[in-house]
Amino acid sequence: MAEFDVIIIGGGPGGYVCAIRCAQLGLKTAVVEGRDTLGGTCLNVGCIPSKALLNATHHLHEVHENFEKMGIMGANPTVDWAKMLGYKDDVIAQNTKGIEFLFKKNKVTWLKGWGSIPAAGQVKVGDETHSAKQIVIATGSESSSLPGVTVDEETVVTSTGALTLKSIPKKLAVIGAGVIGLEMGSVYARLGAEVTVIEYLDAITPGMDAEVAKTFQRILTKQGLKFILGAAVQGVDKGKKGATVRYKLRKDDSDATLDADTVLVATGRRPYTAGLGLEALGVEFLPRGQVKTDAHFATNIPGLYAIGDAITGPMLAHKAEDEGMALAEILAGKAGHVNYGVIPGVIYTTPEVATVGKTEEQLKEEGRAYKVGKFSFMGNGRAKAVFQGEGFVKLLADKATDRILGAHIIGPMAGDLIHEVCVAMEFGASAQDLALTCHAHPTYSEAVREAALACGDGAIHA
Repeated sequence: MAEFDVIIIGGGPGGYVCAIRCAQLGLKTAVVEGRDTLGGTCLNVGCIPSKALLNATHHLHEVHENFEKMGIMGANPTVDWAKMLGYKDDVIAQNTKGIEFLFKKNKVTWLKGWGSIPAAGQVKVGDETHSAKQIVIATGSESSSLPGVTVDEETVVTSTGALTLKSIPKKLAVIGAGVIGLEMGSVYARLGAEVTVIEYLDAITPGMDAEVAKTFQRILTKQGLKFILGAAVQGVDKGKKGATVRYKLRKDDSDATLDADTVLVATGRRPYTAGLGLEALGVEFLPRGQVKTDAHFATNIPGLYAIGDAITGPMLAHKAEDEGMALAEILAGKAGHVNYGVIPGVIYTTPEVATVGKTEEQLKEEGRAYKVGKFSFMGNGRAKAVFQGEGFVKLLADKATDRILGAHIIGPMAGDLIHEVCVAMEFGASAQDLALTCHAHPTYSEAVREAALACGDGAIHA
């Protein structure tokens, strides 16, 4: 029986970051991971491969839509799907091997196999049982489906199957207008598929700033995506060639169908804790299946902790990473903390969508007095030069103190621009602080400054 200070079950973003930080802080650390590669869902079948395909298809879109406008002439290229998937797989390999290198560098032991917890302080991997002073559950999440929808990862797929389709479908039905559905729908729309998104609610991207969501839907519609909103999916029937989605329109309770070659089920994710033996240990769960933890990530079982998608909060890789870092600090006797009020969210379509902090709807519900600073990318020289003038930056600040409460960006590089606001919010900055900070010209980031100026006397280029 090998003995460790910490054993972490799960080698995804939360688990591997926690492990590396634990090792850096002097703890003898091991990670249990049953996949052949480290990195979890994110690096293997999630964030990283989807971004590779988004990047490849964005370039394809640019060739077909914008090259000629810039005087770049010639025959339009065609898609070698197998080669594109090969590029995606190479990106995965580079990243997962990078995590393996970091484990060796930091002397983190990789216990290969699927783990369970037969008793407090023990982790079983295969036929071997190891002991640990502290155990961390970082097992992530899995795709959730709907009643009447059977996933086979060939015709009816989750995000995992959508990354490895044998061919580009002529018609793709996407169930769910959240991040995963819109990103993968965008990929296949650029590849020539007729993409229809079916969403239960009356707006896309649930929980997002309503103005951003409305603008986002309009732009995606111009790009060729179709939307059926307010529709409750009743089931999916597979045929010899493709499948039929049955749904009911909520406004009049009428029944309708949609035929497609492939159906992508993108209705969210649920915590994955099967096989760990947590129920037998007496671990407490929340109603939606998350492991119940306190403010320091501790479960009700002494020495057992949980982070990431396995616990409550947004299912985001960077949220899991932050929790992994914070928990490592706690286990090493230091003070670990996560500021859940400043966790950004990003959708990596073109344009990108990024958000942090409060939305207008939340502030209205709270009854908080606020002001809005808004600036369109049509007033940004850099954005117009690359055909990305659609979209805007919206900054929300407290009406009395000018303290930044949130930001919502739809436009070029929004996923990177949002972090200027994140840093500002961490320091308790005002909109004026951003407005008085010199920004290089010409950059997309000038739009953030202009939005901050709009919180005061007004933007310059609006």
